[in-house]
Amino acid sequence: MEELSFLEEQQVHKELIEGVKEFRKTYSVKEEVKNRIVRPPMPFYGKEILEMAIAALLQGENILLSGSKATGKNVLAENLAWMFNRPSYNISFHVNTDSSSLIGTDTFVDNEVRLRKGPVYQCAVNGGFGIFDEINMAKNDAVSVLHATLDYRRLIDVPGYDRIELNPATRFIGTMNYGYAGTRELNEALVSRFLVIDMPSLTEETLMQILEMNFPEAKEEGLRAFAGLFLDLQLKASNSEISTKPMDLRGMIGALKTVKTGLKPRTAITMGITNKSFDIFEKEIISDIVMTRIPEDWERDQIF
Repeated sequence: MEELSFLEEQQVHKELIEGVKEFRKTYSVKEEVKNRIVRPPMPFYGKEILEMAIAALLQGENILLSGSKATGKNVLAENLAWMFNRPSYNISFHVNTDSSSLIGTDTFVDNEVRLRKGPVYQCAVNGGFGIFDEINMAKNDAVSVLHATLDYRRLIDVPGYDRIELNPATRFIGTMNYGYAGTRELNEALVSRFLVIDMPSLTEETLMQILEMNFPEAKEEGLRAFAGLFLDLQLKASNSEISTKPMDLRGMIGALKTVKTGLKPRTAITMGITNKSFDIFEKEIISDIVMTRIPEDWERDQIF
C-alpha cells in the first residue's frame, strides 16, 4: 500500500501498520468528500513520533503537536490524514475565529433559514481528520465549542438545530507554536482532551532526507551546505541570538528551487532566508552565518 510504504521504510512497529490498515478497511469515505483526501507534499521522517501519533489515533484519542517553528507539525498532521485515508479539514485559528466559524452560521436559501455547515461540523459527520492550526490563538468562544467535541461525549450541540454525534472515524489534531504574537497558554481543560506530542528540532539526518527527497538530482555537498545553514540558524534562534523568522524550511526549499532554475545560491538564500527578517541588525547576523556556509562565488553547478 503506497500510503503506508514510508512507514515500513522507517521500520514503524508492524502492529501499528496493521492497525492503520484495519482502520482504513473499517471506515469508508463518502464519495463527495474523497477530494479532501490529499497527498502531502512530503513524507514525515521520525519513527518515534509517528509511532506515538498512530497509537493515539488508533485508540480514538486526539493529539496536540507542540514545538517551535520548523519542526514539521503540519507535515505530520497532513501525513496522518493521508495514511489513515481520511478527508482532512484545516482550521486556522486567529483572533476572529468564533463558534460560528467552526460549527456554521445561518444562511437564507430558498426562502428558508438553513445552517451553512462549518469545517468542524463537516469533519464530525464525514469522519474526517480536523487539523486545528495554531490552536493556542483560539478565543474563549471558539474553545467552548471544542470542549464537548473533543472529550468522551463526542457531541456537538448546534443552537437551534440538531445535536451531532461524531462519526467514529473522526479525529482532531491540534498544532501550536511557542511565543508567536497573539498566542496564549491553553487552559487545562482543553489540554486534558489531547495527548500531547512535543516535536523535536530537526536534525541533520532528517534535514538531508527532506532535501534529498525534494531535490534527488542535487549534489550531496551542496545540500549539506544548505542543511548546515539551517542548523546554524536553528541554534542561534534557540539561544535567542536571532528570531525564528529566518528559520524557515519552506523558504530554504523555495531558495533551492530558484537555484535549480539558474539563480546564484547566495542570491536565492537572500530571498528565501535573509530577507525574512526586517531588522537591520539581525540581517547582518544572518548574512554572516550565510557567508560561512554558502560562498559568494557559488553558481548553480555547485548545487545541481
